[in-house]
Amino acid sequence: MKNGSQPKHDLAIDKDVEITLRDGVRLKADIFRPKGGGKFPALINIGAYQKDKLWVPPPDLEEAPNPYMNWEAVNPLWWVPRGYAAVRVDTRGSGKSPGMTDPFSLQEALDFYDAIEWSAIQPWCSGNVATIGISYFAMTQWLVANLQPPSLKAMIPWEGAADMYRDFAYHGGIFCFGFVSNWYNNHMAHHLLGRRHQESPDAFSKHWLWHYMRESLDTGCYYGRQAQWDKIKVPFYSAGNWSGVGLHLRGNTEAFTRAASQHKKLRIHAGTHYHPFYAEEARRDQLRFLDHWLKGIDTGIMDEPPVKLLIRTGGGKNYQWRYENEWPLARTKWTKFYLQPIEQNARSAEQVEGVLTTAAPKAHGALTYSASGMTKAGVASASWTSTALAGSLPRMGVSFQTDPLRADTEITGPVNLVLWVSSSTEDMDIFATIRNIDPDGRDVWEIGQQQQQVPVTKGWLRASHRKLDPELSLPYRPYHAHDERLWLKPGEIAQVQVEIWPTCMVFRKGHRLRLDIQPKDGVGSAPYTHYSADYNVGENTIHTGGSAASCLLLPAIPKS
Repeated sequence: MKNGSQPKHDLAIDKDVEITLRDGVRLKADIFRPKGGGKFPALINIGAYQKDKLWVPPPDLEEAPNPYMNWEAVNPLWWVPRGYAAVRVDTRGSGKSPGMTDPFSLQEALDFYDAIEWSAIQPWCSGNVATIGISYFAMTQWLVANLQPPSLKAMIPWEGAADMYRDFAYHGGIFCFGFVSNWYNNHMAHHLLGRRHQESPDAFSKHWLWHYMRESLDTGCYYGRQAQWDKIKVPFYSAGNWSGVGLHLRGNTEAFTRAASQHKKLRIHAGTHYHPFYAEEARRDQLRFLDHWLKGIDTGIMDEPPVKLLIRTGGGKNYQWRYENEWPLARTKWTKFYLQPIEQNARSAEQVEGVLTTAAPKAHGALTYSASGMTKAGVASASWTSTALAGSLPRMGVSFQTDPLRADTEITGPVNLVLWVSSSTEDMDIFATIRNIDPDGRDVWEIGQQQQQVPVTKGWLRASHRKLDPELSLPYRPYHAHDERLWLKPGEIAQVQVEIWPTCMVFRKGHRLRLDIQPKDGVGSAPYTHYSADYNVGENTIHTGGSAASCLLLPAIPKS
């Protein structure tokens, strides 16, 4: 492995520099650059997290705290000495920049484009610009890449949703109420209740949250908030997180498989939202990638296999990296596990209602459960607590699990849950959770993005959104159109395909793989919880066997 640029520059800082946009609005930016003469590549981000808001990292971060740390952005004290300028921009209507805040919008992408081109012509810049950052600072990268700014030479979207409908706001057509509403209102509070900046008196005044709830179908209004994969041609290093189910994983894998770029890499790690980005191993890869594309240094990174995966073996410890040549893996043995009910008197102490078996049941079976997912207040959709308690309620719905596995079994890749369902209501919300159960019947948890406990992976679908896009759907990854509602008729049996977000887990010998199907959020959902349909008062039914053989399509990876 070849090393990247070595530290040799001192730090200079230009505070509150004005960037004039095409419509005359002036955004405020901070420039961290090498001191003295010379021209250097620029690393730029733009967002609403306030460039002047200091982030004090946890003590176990592999970057030391310093006065220049900013949430989800690069550390200038590491990058500037290695010959890069770091440009932090307060997006329109946030921090010290005036205007109307509209995160993840076409307007924000246009502003980002202008900031990139402004950076490229500054006397300290070599003319080569890259985008890099986590989450918000990754999501905006996909959107500006749609516009193809000529000075953008590479980007590192680290844990970045790319489709503000499918990845962010509506999972399977179900609104991600817990995260979307709390995220927006939290940052409104940072601006209006925290240390206020009078430069942006209109901060967060747009009916942004209302817009997301009002537009509950993907019929055109999200176009400017979605990656247009055929237009994204810049070289990129896409980094997802196995623990990022509900926000930061799907966009990164979709980018690698669908973007038009001829030079792209995929990395998927695990754990929190911030530790992996600042790890020494990660910074080395980031530097080698940017040195190659912005400085023309042969670091060897583009000669390595394009896919780098952290292979999870359960419990968050001692995971190992593995290189692959493609995604999904070419050697995948796509394996169907069929859902089959078991008799009430044969159910185990874990109280599962069914089993997962590789043999398709010949006889038709069915399991029926309450569609309401009742809270302690009963069916009380008018109460705010019915959503506040999402993800913390007792087990509901039905569960299926395998027999104890006879050997270590690796599942790595996309997952498709094909169900035959019916309901006494006009619609049906399906919340699917895959869990790793040890020989004692306990969950083997992973470390989530917010340091919370999370299961293996999840998927969601509102049955009325079951229409597939035939051009984009794959046997292992259904792609839903979300452009019309196909209501259920009482008692009608319909097939639905639930997109389970990609995963990687080696289920150890003696462990079981468990599948929960519920009418509301299951275990390990917070903070990515949902507003389930308030008309779901009745009964839902999962059909199995015969001509209605529901199954879970899993990407099994042979040991060889």
